Amino acid sequence: MAVSRRHVLKSGAAIAASIARCPQSLAFGDRENDASDTPDSQSWILENDLIRRTISFHPSHGLLTSQLFDKATSTDLLLPGRDIAKARPEFSFNCNGTPCAGNTGDFELIDTTPARTATSSSFSVRLEHKSLPIEVTSIYTLYAAQCACRKSLRFKNTGAAPLRITHLAIETLEFALGPENELTLFAQYGAVPREIFYTGRSEDAGLMIQNARTGRGLAILNEVPGYMKRTEVAGWDADNTARVSAMYDTDIMSFERRLAPGEEFTTASISILPFRRDDGLNDPRWRVPSYTSAILERRINKQGPPWIYNTWEPFERGINQQISMELIDAAGTMGIDIFTIDDGWQQEYGDNAVNLTAFPSGLDPIIKAIESKGMRLGLWIPPAAIGMSTDVYKAHPDWAALDLEGNTKTTWTMAGQKAVMCMASPFRHTAAARINDAIERFRLAYAKLDLTTIFNAYGEAPGCWAKGHDHGDWAESLIRIYEGIKEMTAEVYAKHPDVLLDLTFELWGQKHIIDAGLLAAGDLDWMSNVDDTKPDSAGPLQVRQLLYARAGSMPVEAMLIGNLHAELPTIQESFATTIGSAPLLLGDLRKLTASDRKWYGEKIAWFKQLRRRVNIAESFFPLGSWRQTSPTAWDGFARLAKTGEGVIALFRNKSGAAEARVQLPLIPEGRYRAHSVITGKDSGTFDRAAWNVGVRIPFPGQVEILELQRI
Repeated sequence: MAVSRRHVLKSGAAIAASIARCPQSLAFGDRENDASDTPDSQSWILENDLIRRTISFHPSHGLLTSQLFDKATSTDLLLPGRDIAKARPEFSFNCNGTPCAGNTGDFELIDTTPARTATSSSFSVRLEHKSLPIEVTSIYTLYAAQCACRKSLRFKNTGAAPLRITHLAIETLEFALGPENELTLFAQYGAVPREIFYTGRSEDAGLMIQNARTGRGLAILNEVPGYMKRTEVAGWDADNTARVSAMYDTDIMSFERRLAPGEEFTTASISILPFRRDDGLNDPRWRVPSYTSAILERRINKQGPPWIYNTWEPFERGINQQISMELIDAAGTMGIDIFTIDDGWQQEYGDNAVNLTAFPSGLDPIIKAIESKGMRLGLWIPPAAIGMSTDVYKAHPDWAALDLEGNTKTTWTMAGQKAVMCMASPFRHTAAARINDAIERFRLAYAKLDLTTIFNAYGEAPGCWAKGHDHGDWAESLIRIYEGIKEMTAEVYAKHPDVLLDLTFELWGQKHIIDAGLLAAGDLDWMSNVDDTKPDSAGPLQVRQLLYARAGSMPVEAMLIGNLHAELPTIQESFATTIGSAPLLLGDLRKLTASDRKWYGEKIAWFKQLRRRVNIAESFFPLGSWRQTSPTAWDGFARLAKTGEGVIALFRNKSGAAEARVQLPLIPEGRYRAHSVITGKDSGTFDRAAWNVGVRIPFPGQVEILELQRI
């Protein structure tokens, strides 16, 4: 329903009253007692049970957020009664080199549009620039049971000539969290303390600012993809506020987007989540995982992640039919859900023809064997790195990405040099068709989409310099390639909504990267390759370091952290590490003894049952030496539902510790039975007071896993 400016002024109260009866309320209309209001100004209130955001439009001062209020903690995150003439812009950008900002008198209000689903409410404010042919719609969304506000912008070229958008800031707010000397910024996924004058980049998908004395703070999730994101924090130039601007990058991987006449472009979203640390369910270790798992993940949270086996290590491109058949038997006994054949199944990159030297009967016998064990097949597929002998390359070498000198970009792979096709060309549709063909031909449940797209994670230059692609120049190719990846996966999901697509760190262009931009395009992220080929390799310890450092702001069940070998000692540590994220195992399963396979089968069945019964994605609590995992100290994690039930995993490492003292002061009130999954015995019953002080858990070996059951 579109609401005109005149209609809002005359009927806002009646509309607000009708909407306020909804459980997830979205109210809008003239707000009372706003000292900044003028006769021509308008205000709208968006709220649910946990958060309220008030936005206003003033003809002379533009669009502003006048209040952002955490209802659960009674915290106003913006200075009340601030001078709107000095407020920062709600959004800003350059259009054809002309600076534009939402807090000027350069925009007119066109209309407002509320929308509602069963789990969310949104409100759109459409503005028109007075002198430039461009419309900007600011879209605000709230979600049921979530203390978060998500915002994006939609641009439309209303003129007859192309427009060029640069220097785009989606959200700029000045947060009133206290004096400078009480504030700490937590950068790099919200895990590393930093100074409050800071530029956040690719690894700052989640930033947290916190007042150390009061515990009040907020998380800023910048959903711009990969290297295109930039989050500016300036906590030094005002006495009691810290300015945050969540935006696209302006220098290293600078954003540039052209709009053809009539074309629309919707930005990535920015999510703001207020919190109060150490205050029950208002703590960020509850609020942020609950939000990211429920809102940012496409479908994993609804059913829990599958258990995936992958052949890459130790077999690499040497995988074949005989080895696969032997592995399938072991994987089926263990309770694996998806059996994935990595690189080596195909004859050539960029073609779905099967490598008949390795698989002389094709993949049909493999599929039959896998499905007879109750599993589904997964395959490794490189979308953009393809062989020059393929039909698509021969037909369209013009779709290849070019370097600065005009040469075809290539990337090194395990099969030699391959051409890199530009995902900002029509090739993206061909890539989607090839993935769809593989899904249909081989009945895939999962596809691991890998290798270079925008640029290589190992140092090759980014972007495309070709003419005639769907980007005006090199700078615009950067965002357009990310858009091309998302368009490709959308075409796959349109035909196969149940398939799981894994966008690896190599495809996204940086080691160990995960962000909400990736999750807007796919389900899973093969986030890293950790060496686990020998007992003294980096192995599970480094996998957990990667997990702990990112779990505070990104959903753990979207993280596939390779390459844990299932057969290496101890299998207890591999299993316990794996249940912290999306379960992924590699290795030579043929080396597992019958009793080891049976052990895995029992433990995987237990975990699946627990995940179906208890939503452990609602929190993540790193324990012990989590900030820097070390062989000389124990570490661990707890994954709990808001009922307090869930799982604790503890790792002794080489510390020699006889026990771990586990503190969970944020567990809900109640009494909990702790049952050891390793020994099969109960470890005791403990209430919240005991967990607050610390429960001493003996190590039965290198690892202990406890299931917490509420009594």
